[in-house]
Amino acid sequence: MSEIEKQKLQEDQEEESSGSITKTWPDIEEEFVIPEVLHSEGVKKLHMSIQSEWDYLQKSACQTAAGRALWKHVIHDPLAHLFAGETHLRNLHTKIQTDRLNNAREISGVILAVRTLWFDTRIQAALDSFESDASSQVVLLGAGMDARSYRLSCLNKSNVFEVDFQDVLETKTSLVQAAVNSRDELRMTAKSLVRVAIDIRDNDWFEQLKKSGFLPDINTVWVLEGILYYLSHTEAMQVLKLIAEKCAVTSTVLLADFMNKPSATLPNSVFHFYSDWPDQLLPSLGFSHVSLSQIGDPDANFGLLHDPLNLFNKLLLLPRTAQVHPDDGKPCCRLYLVEASGSPPQDKFIENQVSL
Repeated sequence: MSEIEKQKLQEDQEEESSGSITKTWPDIEEEFVIPEVLHSEGVKKLHMSIQSEWDYLQKSACQTAAGRALWKHVIHDPLAHLFAGETHLRNLHTKIQTDRLNNAREISGVILAVRTLWFDTRIQAALDSFESDASSQVVLLGAGMDARSYRLSCLNKSNVFEVDFQDVLETKTSLVQAAVNSRDELRMTAKSLVRVAIDIRDNDWFEQLKKSGFLPDINTVWVLEGILYYLSHTEAMQVLKLIAEKCAVTSTVLLADFMNKPSATLPNSVFHFYSDWPDQLLPSLGFSHVSLSQIGDPDANFGLLHDPLNLFNKLLLLPRTAQVHPDDGKPCCRLYLVEASGSPPQDKFIENQVSL
């Protein structure tokens, strides 16, 4: 963080003490009301199966959907309530209401909201960076209950591949069909959508992706949202290296979030992979351009983090080398939002000629 940005945060803290800073809260009802879309027996059975049969990693997809559903004033997701289900919606609703009562500085779900909006904007920017008449692909690894193919208009010229476990994608397909049957306005915004049931921890996952129609020589945006830290170090590095290798074949953009060590090593953590310096790691793998943001940075707050004394803004005042906060002794848990890209020399030559 620059000295100017640090000074701005300190000035905001002074404003906070005078009561001039207001918080942005999700627009939710005081009492939880089950959305109409969850009333059908078929949908109820699907979510009962999720609660009884899915593990914590699979259920995290529904938790993410709940965040997008309850932060609907900034995220317009037509399928989020359906994908989340009553249990996860109710749990997050309770947490948000508790935050309201306690006048909390960090509101439950705000990280999910900021992360979602950051990925949305970066996906659009990445696609805009490709030549207008060139074909493009978007691959969502660990897609879970992502609904971008139904809500992002920038995907209208892109072939989208959603990659996840077979039972997750089968349930998701059934839920989408339930939505189609119950409403007329649901439309896919992507040019095409292919759901690919593979486990990216397997060595042959990329070969399976190609068999499903993925073309390695087409401009591609790889979206790894909320997935890397569930992998082991070896598994995560294999995935990142494989994507980096594509920079030598075609224009390639990686969008991913990374946890630092304190985040991934908390007591009872279910996370494994972490990187304190992903902006150094990715160039070593073959990416030529890397940019990194933290929650609360100018491009990663979206007007949702007004309180200068919240956890995220306070972390921005500390060097990234800090492992423990000097004020309270708590771990400095950071989430890095990272964009990395690269292209073969021929593409660079063409780009240079166009710029001339």
